[in-house]
Amino acid sequence: MKVVLLHDWLTGFRGGERVLEVFCELFPDAPLYTLIHKQGSVPATIENRKITTSFLNSIPGIHKHYRKFLPLFPLAAESLTIVEDADLVLSSSHCVIKGVKKPSASVHISYIHSPMRYLYDQFDNYFGPSAPWYQRVGIKFFKNYLIDWDLRSNTNVDVPVANAHFVQERIKKYYEIDSKVIHPFVELDDFLTDNPPPKEDYYLMVTAFAPNKKVDLAIKAFNELKLPLKIIGSGQQEEYLKSLAGETIEFHGNLSREEVVSFFQRAKGFVFPGVEDFGITPLESLASGTPIIAYKIGGVLETLNDQVAEFFSEPSKEGLITAIRSFEKREFQRETLVKRALDFSREKFKKEIMDLVNEKVGQKK
Repeated sequence: MKVVLLHDWLTGFRGGERVLEVFCELFPDAPLYTLIHKQGSVPATIENRKITTSFLNSIPGIHKHYRKFLPLFPLAAESLTIVEDADLVLSSSHCVIKGVKKPSASVHISYIHSPMRYLYDQFDNYFGPSAPWYQRVGIKFFKNYLIDWDLRSNTNVDVPVANAHFVQERIKKYYEIDSKVIHPFVELDDFLTDNPPPKEDYYLMVTAFAPNKKVDLAIKAFNELKLPLKIIGSGQQEEYLKSLAGETIEFHGNLSREEVVSFFQRAKGFVFPGVEDFGITPLESLASGTPIIAYKIGGVLETLNDQVAEFFSEPSKEGLITAIRSFEKREFQRETLVKRALDFSREKFKKEIMDLVNEKVGQKK
């Protein structure tokens, strides 16, 4: 089977890149097309192949400031020309890469992490009053163009795959197309242990500092309760979030995988107040034996239940505080937490992807 891989950009190793890594393991000889590639930002499994980038990659400073070039992304995707023969084009898409024109004889399976959040349901979080003025002004000129292009690019996809039923519903709502659901996975081996360290008296967040993550909501709640909250991550809201934090809030920046695992295993609880399409970190928390406080909406409803999490339905400081107080009174069983995480293994994901590939490419032949 001749395969070509697509991914929006390679500037770090997060959930989308972990999915891409599996695609690369399944098809180790497949070339990869992407808008931007910062060398060394992803594992050798991904980088040890032919990688073709768009013209964006030659812009000075692009690896740090690529989000500012959003209006150019459709043009960059269209500029990529797949030169290889392909039976299968397999894309990992959350932005524009699904719009790269496929070879005529190929089947394009697109694993859609989400329709572009900043154009649809998360628009106000990204371009609301807290966004810089130039972003608010700029998006007024480009929003309709970007949406029109995004909708037209779907004609290039033969088999859309959603990473959650929550995303499937949004694909249906915004794209008016049906899709199959294949849930992503958690790297269970990183977190499972027969000798877990003792729990300590702190709560944990592991997240990007983006508006939709609602880190500010958690900080305000823990400030009022004066309970310890440790936050791992970085991002555009870092300065603002640090300005909100009281004495019980600690920022730890970006840590190694081993350090993150250690924080997960020792935490009393994991706090997840944002709306996520799926949410890998809650599953990492469960695999570590750590229960969760989560906003009751989105992809977490496909992974969490009342046995492993304390939910809150009102996205306010008061709603989160009520959930924390209820969580403090509960006891969770480690075996129950870990068992739930085991349902989302890497091996299961690989099998479901390959079953789909064999079915769809086989039909084409």
